[in-house]
Amino acid sequence: MGARVDRNQRTVAVIGAGTIGLSWAALFAAHGLTVRVQDPRAGIGPEIEAAVRHHAALQGGADPGELLARIEVADDVEAAVAGADVVQENAPERLALKQELFARIEAAAPGQALIASSTSALMPSDLAREMRTPERLVVGHPFNPPEVLPLVEVVPGERTSSETVEAAVAFYRSVGRKPVVLHREIGGFVANRLQSTLFRECVWLVSQGVVSAAELDEIVTESIGIRWATAGPFESFHLGGGPGGMRHFLEHLGPGMARRWKVVEQPELDEQTVELISGQVEERFAGRGYEELTEARDRAQLAVIEARDAAREGRD
Repeated sequence: MGARVDRNQRTVAVIGAGTIGLSWAALFAAHGLTVRVQDPRAGIGPEIEAAVRHHAALQGGADPGELLARIEVADDVEAAVAGADVVQENAPERLALKQELFARIEAAAPGQALIASSTSALMPSDLAREMRTPERLVVGHPFNPPEVLPLVEVVPGERTSSETVEAAVAFYRSVGRKPVVLHREIGGFVANRLQSTLFRECVWLVSQGVVSAAELDEIVTESIGIRWATAGPFESFHLGGGPGGMRHFLEHLGPGMARRWKVVEQPELDEQTVELISGQVEERFAGRGYEELTEARDRAQLAVIEARDAAREGRD
């Protein structure tokens, strides 16, 4: 057995109130859920309020006071998860710390509660290694920020039950996310592996003086960024093959691509490279604070998602 699919899940415990945890809390409250936030740091109330006001501003019309009324701060893990339907853990990426947390969570949470981790690097099988009920745990890895970007990678461990996976998929869909279940565990999962591979090439190109960091960003946002927001790599190359589709693309353009695959430059993140990349980015955004930049990013991303979805509905 594992967590049960319950369309009436009403209480979510958010364990860890960093960037991801705060974003989750705002999203859950916006979907009418009661949210209990727990963090070892004292005085996180202002941070919660800032996250909720940011979410309300993005949604244009949401009442931050109404959302804040659904969020409470719990004194400890046990108080946060008592009676919870869902637990979303967001602690620092340290295996021993998370294993200790999950032992406490499974002891205090209801037997059928969904237990999910936002980890981006640790394997669910390792996270659940010390649990008495490992079938209850699954990774629900969002792409930052989860209140904006729809993807949640649902990653079962070796002993995660099918009921728990089903419960996770149903829950994330209920809060407007797009869960994708991975078929097996793999380091970095999928989205971060893709992001990391592309970033490796970005760093190499800038370090070799081929383009500046700003120029590279422009190349991505004016080409493959738009393409991949509307059609993923496989669909894009299927269309790139013309009427012959993917088979034609692979037969005619694939060999050249395969030759380039054999030459993969490996940039070093040495002091010189770090200084080069950091200096260019810092100079570009000088005078613009983190809050201003994230607000602009989130609004733009929401606009892209809204326009894309509207286009898809029209096409359907």
